[in-house]
Amino acid sequence: MAERDHPIQLRGTGPGYEEDYAAWIGHQVALIKAGRWSEIDRDNLIDEVESLGRSVFNSFVSAIEIVLLHMLKWDFQPERRSRSWTLSIDEHRARAEDQLGDNPSHKARIDEAVARAYRVARLRAAGETDLPRRTFPDQCPYSWTEIMEREHALDD
Repeated sequence: MAERDHPIQLRGTGPGYEEDYAAWIGHQVALIKAGRWSEIDRDNLIDEVESLGRSVFNSFVSAIEIVLLHMLKWDFQPERRSRSWTLSIDEHRARAEDQLGDNPSHKARIDEAVARAYRVARLRAAGETDLPRRTFPDQCPYSWTEIMEREHALDD
C-alpha cells in the first residue's frame, strides 16, 4: 500500500547520493515507508542521520553563542549597550530553551555547548568591539543560570 504512495521514487535503483541529494532523500523516505529495508542506502543514510544529530546540537550551541556574544559586549562595552542587544539575548535564550525542550538530551551536554559557544563568542566579541582578545576571559565567566536568566535592562 505504501508503495503506491510513492511509485515514481521506487522505480529502478533510484537517484544516487552524489548525483541528486534531494531526490536521494525522497527515494530513501519512500523506501522506508514502503518497508523495502534491503534497498535502503544504509551507509549514506547512517551518515545523514548522524549529521542531523550534530546539526541539531550545533543549532543549540549557536543560540548560546549569540547570547554570550551580546553578554560580553554588554559587560565590556557598557557605553554601547542597546535595545537590540537586549532583544537578541532574549530571542536567542528562547531559541536555546526551545532546543532543550525539543531535545532534552542536550541538558547533559550544556557544559560542552557553553564551552564551544564561548570559544566563538569570545572571538566575535573581540572582532565586533575592536577590543583585544585578551580583554575577554579565556573561559566562560557566566554560569548556565546567568546565561539564561541574567537581566540586561537599559538604564533609563
